[in-house]
Amino acid sequence: VDTAGRLQIDEALMDELTRVRDAVQPHEILLVADAMTGQEAVTIAQGFEDALGLTGVVMTKMDGDARGGAALSIRGVTGRPIKYLGVGEGIDDLDSADPQRLAGRILQMGDVVGLVERAQVAVDEEEQERLQKQMMSGRFTLEDFLVAMRQIQKMGPLDQLLKLIPGANRMKIPAANMDPKRFKHVEAIILSMTLEERQNPKILKIGRAHV
Repeated sequence: VDTAGRLQIDEALMDELTRVRDAVQPHEILLVADAMTGQEAVTIAQGFEDALGLTGVVMTKMDGDARGGAALSIRGVTGRPIKYLGVGEGIDDLDSADPQRLAGRILQMGDVVGLVERAQVAVDEEEQERLQKQMMSGRFTLEDFLVAMRQIQKMGPLDQLLKLIPGANRMKIPAANMDPKRFKHVEAIILSMTLEERQNPKILKIGRAHV
């Protein structure tokens, strides 16, 4: 049961929530907290905890600039666990919250496990093995590059992936270089080539590249 957004200071709407809880008798009562709200989320969480008795919290917008520091305060004030993290807009963008990994994100230490999990979902193992053999043999075509680039795109926006890599925050990569449109631009260039050109880039000439 998803209830409409409301503030803990609106007594009429909070009373309505209490009646919904009593009628439905839910096994779980999860508060969806916006990570961008900052420490104000603590006051909100305390208000809902006092009125309803929460069983857990979902922190959303963890894919933005917010690092989720309020999660620690919410946990400390309500005693309720952070159960899920929202890292996008789709249903697949809901990650289970792991305390150690969440702490790593907050401290900007990355989340290697999260990165591996994304790769496991997005990357085709057989295709990955083939690409590895191609690279080991010293022959990596533009066709192979296109496949690898598409697999990276399936893992999510580049700026999100960098946040999962320890130390990446110190690399100071310009935001323009992480624009998803750049991937599409490179993809369009490769697809404009003939199959022979993609498989043997050495035959490409400067004049052809600028057509």
